[in-house]
Amino acid sequence: MSQTTNAAPHNSFLAILSALKTRLSTPWTVTFLVPILVAILDPANLSMIVEFAIRALLSTLPYIVFAVALIAYLKASGAQSMIARAFQGRENKMIVMAAIFGGLAPFCSCEVIPFIAGLLALGAPLSAVMAFWLSSPLIDPPTLLITAAALGWPFAVGKAVAAVSLGLMGGVVIKYVTRAGFLNHVTRAAQSSGCGCGPDPFDGKPVWKFWVDSTRVTSFREEAIANGLFLIRWLALAYALEAILVNYMPAEWIAGVVGGEGIGPISMAALVGMPAYLNSYVAPALVSGLMEQGMSAGAAMSFMVAGSVSSVPAMAAVWSLVRPRVFALYLGLGISGAILSGVLFQLVM
Repeated sequence: MSQTTNAAPHNSFLAILSALKTRLSTPWTVTFLVPILVAILDPANLSMIVEFAIRALLSTLPYIVFAVALIAYLKASGAQSMIARAFQGRENKMIVMAAIFGGLAPFCSCEVIPFIAGLLALGAPLSAVMAFWLSSPLIDPPTLLITAAALGWPFAVGKAVAAVSLGLMGGVVIKYVTRAGFLNHVTRAAQSSGCGCGPDPFDGKPVWKFWVDSTRVTSFREEAIANGLFLIRWLALAYALEAILVNYMPAEWIAGVVGGEGIGPISMAALVGMPAYLNSYVAPALVSGLMEQGMSAGAAMSFMVAGSVSSVPAMAAVWSLVRPRVFALYLGLGISGAILSGVLFQLVM
C-alpha cells in the first residue's frame, strides 16, 4: 500500500515536469526569454534588440498576410488533388512535373507521408517521387514570400530555382540508378497509410470558388487562423534570434568561416546546414543576419538548401517509407545539390 502511495506523488511530479517542459519548449517561450536575458546581462542594449525584432516583424507583415491567404485558399479549394496528376504519363514528364509541383504543394509535413505512400502503392516511379521529395521541403508559397521579405526577391527566386533544379537532378539520377539495377525493392514492408491531418490528397477535384460551400469556407477560416498564428509565432522567434546574432556574434568569425569566394565556404555552409535543422520560416531571418556579418551569398544559399533537405519532417517522410540505401541517396543528393546550388548562385550574384 505504501509503495502505491509513494508512487502517486512521483508520477504527479513527472507529469508536472513533462507539462512544464512542453510549455517551455514553445517558440513563444524562447522569444520572450531573449529580451529577459538581454535585460539581465546587457540592459544597455535591450531597447535596440527589441526594436530591431519588432521592426523586422512589422516589415514582414504584408508577406505574412498574403501567404496566409494563399495557403488557406489552396487548402479550402482542394488544390492538393491536382498534385497527383504530376505522377501520370511518361517518366521524364513525371520527373519535371514532380519537381515543379514539389514547390507548390500545400501539404503539411505529415500529409506528405500518406501522399507518397499512395503514389508508391500505385506504382509511381521512384525517380518522380524523389524529385518531389527533394524539391518539396525547399520551397512553398509561404516560404517564398518569407524568404523574399528577409533576403530579397533575387534570393527567393534563386532558392525556388534551386528547389526545382535539385528535384530534376535527383529524379534523373534515380532514374538511371534504378535502370542499372541498384535500387530493387526500395520500399519498406509496412507503409504508413495516413496521419489524420486533412483529407486524402487523391480525393475529389478542386473547387476554385470555394465560398459557395460552407464547409470549405470554414476550412479557409480555420487554415487562415492556424497558419497566421504559426507564421507569427515562428517569425517572432526568428527575428529575436536575428537581433541577437547581429549584435553579439563577431562578424570576423562568420566571414572567416563562410565568407569570401570559392567552393570552400560554400561546402562548409552545406556541411553546417545539414545537421543544423532550422524551420523554413526561421532560417531566412537568421541567414539575413549571417549575411550582414559576412556570409557570402553562395554560402547562404548552400546553408538554406542543405538545412531544408535535412529537416526532421523531410527526413522522417523519406525514412518511414523507403529502405536505408534510398534514404542515403536522398541525403547524398541533398548535400551535393546544396553545394552546387551555392556555387551557381554565387556566380550569378
